Amino acid sequence: MKRRAWITLGAVVLGGGGLVTYAVATPSQDPGAAGRAKRPVKVYDLALKGTTSGKRELPGTQTKQFSMLGVSWTGATKRLHGSAQVRTRSLETGAWTAWKYLEANVDPLEGPEAGAEMRGASEPLWVGPSDGVQVQVVHKNGSTDSGLPKGLEVNLVDPGVATNAEMKAKPAAYVAPAVSDSASPTDSVTPTDSASPSDSAVPSAPASASSTPSTPASPSATIPTAPPSTVPEPPITSRAGWGADESLSPDPSEYNPDVKAVFVHHSDGANDYSCADSAAIVRGIYAYHTQTNGWNDIGYNFLVDKCGTIFEGRKGGVDRPVLGAHTYGWNRESTGIAVLGDHTSTGATNAALTSVARIAAWKLGQYKADPVSTVKLTAGATQTNYFGTSFTAGSQYTFNRISTHRDGYNTQCPGSSLYGQLPTIRAWASGPVQDLKVTSLSGAGQSGSTYYTKGAITAKWSTTTPGSLISKFELLVDGKAVATASGTATSVGTTLALGTHTVAVRAVHQSGRTTTTTALNVVAETTAPTFTTAPKLSLRTGTVNTSSVPVTLGWKATDNTALKSVSLLTPTTATFGPTTASSSRTAASGTASTWSMKADDYAGNTRTSSASFTPVILQETSATKSGTWTSRSSTSYLGGKSYSSGSKAASLTWTFTGRSASWVASRASSSGQVYVYVDGVKVSTVDLKSSSTLYRQAMWTKSWSSSAKHTVKVVVVGTSGRPTITTDGLVYIK
Repeated sequence: MKRRAWITLGAVVLGGGGLVTYAVATPSQDPGAAGRAKRPVKVYDLALKGTTSGKRELPGTQTKQFSMLGVSWTGATKRLHGSAQVRTRSLETGAWTAWKYLEANVDPLEGPEAGAEMRGASEPLWVGPSDGVQVQVVHKNGSTDSGLPKGLEVNLVDPGVATNAEMKAKPAAYVAPAVSDSASPTDSVTPTDSASPSDSAVPSAPASASSTPSTPASPSATIPTAPPSTVPEPPITSRAGWGADESLSPDPSEYNPDVKAVFVHHSDGANDYSCADSAAIVRGIYAYHTQTNGWNDIGYNFLVDKCGTIFEGRKGGVDRPVLGAHTYGWNRESTGIAVLGDHTSTGATNAALTSVARIAAWKLGQYKADPVSTVKLTAGATQTNYFGTSFTAGSQYTFNRISTHRDGYNTQCPGSSLYGQLPTIRAWASGPVQDLKVTSLSGAGQSGSTYYTKGAITAKWSTTTPGSLISKFELLVDGKAVATASGTATSVGTTLALGTHTVAVRAVHQSGRTTTTTALNVVAETTAPTFTTAPKLSLRTGTVNTSSVPVTLGWKATDNTALKSVSLLTPTTATFGPTTASSSRTAASGTASTWSMKADDYAGNTRTSSASFTPVILQETSATKSGTWTSRSSTSYLGGKSYSSGSKAASLTWTFTGRSASWVASRASSSGQVYVYVDGVKVSTVDLKSSSTLYRQAMWTKSWSSSAKHTVKVVVVGTSGRPTITTDGLVYIK
């Protein structure tokens, strides 16, 4: 039973002339005092009064510190046919919140626990540290309060300070009592003795924080044995860990024969809470259920916050089928899990969904039940659910093993967004692992549908199933497991023997169900590519400069499996595809340059090949002349000079030792033609006519397979109307 204490009454006059009442419970405790000593949970009850407008309300009222509140009324089986709204004043900032609706469509209690002293109540709402409240309850017809239940009051819960972590936390700032005009109604209510707060019995100091769930007495005729589960038990913060005051729940636990189903709920509070406050929120719900509703314990079997922390709810042993008070008509065959927060329009976090899936799988696994299966449950009450499905007490109905509050009772709980996430919870809880795929194979290169490696590989993968629900991953080579990684891992490596293999990843869900990726074809080989043609330079047509000449770099590389690329390393850099065998480049004249290339295959094998070449420019003055030639000077010519002749049969002959040569001349619209002889044999006729004037043009080229002594002679043709040609020398590569 609740113990009541008197309060001190006072008033603050508003600037607009209105009167705002405030109620301060004694003894005073300054929330701004240094440090955070342990403080017991307290519940304060303030009565709502009728108004001429036909509603029940509490004007803006200064109160003791609280962080959770709800509205309750006389008669646990009575329903609130109307709406309840609250707004609160922040202890830290002094600001008033917007109006918030309370979820008043709450299950009545069933079974032996139900009693006449119990009250009907809304769901509790977490508002954070506050010191002021305003409440209004309106009947659904909006004009009279005659249909509202009697004994309406707002119940304020101070969850106190109970855990070591909370004692180390910084206390909330204290704000001097003040209520602005905009924060309070102008019509006031002065609380009477019946509006006095009732604090809970002063609790004994809770045990230090612990992650070990409470343990009931050894199994007996009334305490069933805890069966082993088919899946691991997740970490659970015990009642001692969240600071439960066990004096609030003196009655012994009751048990069901087993757990056939899990009902998922939301606590219908704010979503912006800090996970550091989760233990306090659970304590607040516990105090609200026991001190406001009048239940013998917290209603839920488990609670989960948005960070994924699982809290033990009802006492009696987390591994036993403890009878809860969470889903009216279905508590006798189920366990209840509440996700902290309001998930009407916002889904639960992945961390919360993961923990719900883990606790549901573990509890159902104790009774060999598959989380994705269905089960027949016997209705404990005649009623309809949220979807209009009718149930008759004593009859059986089919439910998903993991269902929600609204599936069994006419309530919006757990909110439409969380309801839409139930398929994900079921899939994660049951397995197999979802959306498993190999994302990369490090140490191997892919060509088409085949991977190539020298031997060492690392497979990386992804999946949408949380790692905490996965037992392990296995790397399969040719269908056999050769390496194993934990359920939270995302990669594993091995070394393949030379040859052709298949590689896949298999995920083992905690349920034992497996899923395997499509096998990849992998070839392990260590043979390096081969340069069947080493890098070589040959002169090409184009503009010749004193410092550089146009050349073609040629090569030929092959591989026994799959050539990936060929790279030029020096004297400059470039990368070419596997089928490319030449590239137009420029080479420095008069200087020996090493042309180094590397061939790579997809396995990572490489081979390098290099050769050195020196382009040499032979001026026209180094040629043997025949006939009449005129010397010309211009900066446009190589070396500033050139030879010009219009005499038929005039010739220039160069002798050199090399493997490639090009003849350089000037071009214009009046330029004539020449015959080119190589080693005494006529090989070409070159026409120098051009619509535009061009200088230093390599007009004719020839290359040989190896370096040797050669002669190149150009002879003036004496073309009619344009006999003159201008030559600028010869370039060869030695």
